[in-house]
Amino acid sequence: MKAVVMAGGEGTRLRPMTSSMPKPLLPVVNRPIMEHVLRLLKRHGLTETVVTVQFLASLVKNYFGDGEELGMELTYAHEEKPLGTAGSVKNAEEALKDDAFLVISGDALTDFDLSDLVRFHKEKGALVTVCLTRVPNPLEFGITIVDEQGKVERFLEKPTWGQVFSDTVNTGIYVMEPEVFDYVEADVSVDWSGDVFPQLMKEGKPIYGYIAEGYWEDVGTHESYVKAQADVLEGKVDVEVDGFEISPGVWVAEGAEVHPDAVLRGPLYVGDYAKVEADAEIREHTVVGSNVVVKSGAFLHRAVVHDNVYVGPQSNLRGCVVGKNTDIMRAVRIEDGAVIGDECLIGEESIVQGNVRIYPFKTIEAGAFVNTSVIWESRGQANLFGARGVSGILNVEITPELAVRLAGAYATTLKKGATVTTARDHSRGARALKRAVISALQASAIDVRDLENVPLPVARQQTARGSAGGIMIRTSPGVPDSVDIMFFDERGADLSQGGQRKLDRVYARQEYRRAFPGEIGDLSFPASIYDSYTGSLLRNVDTSGIAEAGLKVVIDASNGSAGLVLPSLLGRLGVDALTINPGLDESRPTETLEQRRQGLVRLGEIVASARAAFGVRFDPVGERLSFVDERGRIVEDDRALLVMLDLVAAERRSGKVALPVTTTRIAEQVAAYHGTQVEWTTTSPDDLTRVCREESTIFGGDGRGGFIIPEFSSVFDGPAAFVRLLGLVARTQLTLSQIDARIPSAHLLRKDIATPWAVKGLVMRRVVEAAGDRSVDTTDGVRVVEADGRWVLVLPDPSEAVTHLWAEGPDDASAQALLGEWSTVVESAGDATEQ
Repeated sequence: MKAVVMAGGEGTRLRPMTSSMPKPLLPVVNRPIMEHVLRLLKRHGLTETVVTVQFLASLVKNYFGDGEELGMELTYAHEEKPLGTAGSVKNAEEALKDDAFLVISGDALTDFDLSDLVRFHKEKGALVTVCLTRVPNPLEFGITIVDEQGKVERFLEKPTWGQVFSDTVNTGIYVMEPEVFDYVEADVSVDWSGDVFPQLMKEGKPIYGYIAEGYWEDVGTHESYVKAQADVLEGKVDVEVDGFEISPGVWVAEGAEVHPDAVLRGPLYVGDYAKVEADAEIREHTVVGSNVVVKSGAFLHRAVVHDNVYVGPQSNLRGCVVGKNTDIMRAVRIEDGAVIGDECLIGEESIVQGNVRIYPFKTIEAGAFVNTSVIWESRGQANLFGARGVSGILNVEITPELAVRLAGAYATTLKKGATVTTARDHSRGARALKRAVISALQASAIDVRDLENVPLPVARQQTARGSAGGIMIRTSPGVPDSVDIMFFDERGADLSQGGQRKLDRVYARQEYRRAFPGEIGDLSFPASIYDSYTGSLLRNVDTSGIAEAGLKVVIDASNGSAGLVLPSLLGRLGVDALTINPGLDESRPTETLEQRRQGLVRLGEIVASARAAFGVRFDPVGERLSFVDERGRIVEDDRALLVMLDLVAAERRSGKVALPVTTTRIAEQVAAYHGTQVEWTTTSPDDLTRVCREESTIFGGDGRGGFIIPEFSSVFDGPAAFVRLLGLVARTQLTLSQIDARIPSAHLLRKDIATPWAVKGLVMRRVVEAAGDRSVDTTDGVRVVEADGRWVLVLPDPSEAVTHLWAEGPDDASAQALLGEWSTVVESAGDATEQ
């Protein structure tokens, strides 16, 4: 049997290490990763190997040659352009067409029993056998589900936490029969798990999953690269270490000189012909490459130093990576997570802060304090985007410098001369940051339409009027010292996951476009935006019957920007409205839950005393809406969603409503009663927005005060929801309490359980296993439906070490029992791992 080693990837996440070296040649304990892979293949008798190459292909060929030194026969298949995981193997079809073959990545460190994998493949009579393993964090990998016989049931590439229902992932190691090439088009970029495998499963072809025991690390990030070194030194992976173990865990290669007065605390590795002087201290998990000089008084801990590096006296290297042929001068300090590229000079007494990237061939002056990356390719940042855009504490996590870099990255994703709409809330912090954003956009050849302080729905609507995108800066809801930088697409909706990843990549690499002097963008301030907004709103939303109904309503503007749109809106509606808290209050750009509750109580008192039809309260940016009925009683957000759903469905009598999976299933009863249906979405706002753009959607909401009125826009919009509610109540001539009373009570309970990141994947797998034969829905998280209709939803939080649970039953007691049962499943999975 032959093997295929895929060695064509660029390894962009590992830059600057891979700026001048292909990823498969990166050394792990002084041997290229791919050499460890080839030695594993040889150990299992797979000596005839085809290597697929593309990026810096000549370096791979020159290093390994024909494989004679390793006792192997290597041939090469060169890709002129990236062809994907399947396309690159298809490119080597001529050498593989006669028999089954094994595919393995040239940049993953493993010691799996490949012989047993091949045996399993032959026993099952599989067309394809996928080698699987269990990992604590499955987000960066493709999840694979297999049945009891090992047959693959489902693939899911690069899931979100809401889609994690197992911790069994695809390692990219396969055994395949040559017939698989019939499903791969030549000279086209094709992916195995994204393109080929789904087609094979659709046709019922035998695809099996082999769950391997042993070590596997996808060396795709700087963290995993440093971890791989430590794991080899700790003996966690069965690979050959080139050298002599002079004391437990202390490996020294041929020709190395280590002074007797040097301090070595293993496990560590000193490469061939390296020199370690007296009083130098090398500590745990450090790898010193070939021909490295470590001068007296230097201190290295968890440092990975490539070949031919000079480490000066009194220098201090901790948790960093240093590329080959680099000179580290006297008393330099390089901190945890920093990466220095090949052939750099780091001047004496300079400090390189943690997570800084210095690209190849750079000189850092003596005494420099380097706290940002040098040359525009930089570190990847794990979670740049959260649930509300890019969020953090003002002037701690979100600084003007970061705002400039973010805006520059966003501008780089757009065409020169494009227009971006900017807006903010009424806080001083948002005002200051927006000015930084505007400067960065203009300097990147982007024209800016600045709306200044406007409600969030107005910012979205104005963005959708001819802009390529938008940026809104607001105070984080409920967190007065934090801000959100929100990015919109050309429709005014939040950037999609794909758009966020694109912006993330540009930001991580710091490849910002800069304009020539004649290309600097223009800055304009649109006029009459509120008239434009309200005019469009009243043209698209049905307001018939409002003037005739003679309704009196009370509106609380919460001292926020929502109050700016009300004069233009109420004057054209013909409704008797009492507006409270209309003025802007810079000291209160957001409100806590307690402040919001107190505001609703006060609103209820005014509604009751004024004998109004109902009251509404906007959040400070006009995105969300809360209700108070004619008696002054607060209509809780989850009930408000059902009230709006009942009113809309009763009037429209057809179509569908978009609701997140966390909504009570009473919503299905309400919708069905009026001849409409529910389309369940994930908890992500952009998924709700996507469904609300579809022509048949008549309503959307999230149960937290966010309402979407599709005839006007596909995003949360407080004023639009208010106008829609006003028209519905006027035409039905029913009070909110009467509408609420005709809707069945919901018994939906929620619980949050602390879950370490390392066990989230295991927790979700245990949930699926515990579900057994019960109905399972994986729209977002795992929803398990009991035979009697009760259900529980288990959903990992995407940004916190928490798992959320929802349970619903016919009464609180049964819902509580169900919640307790599945809480035990989640907690026991975490406890089992800790033990």
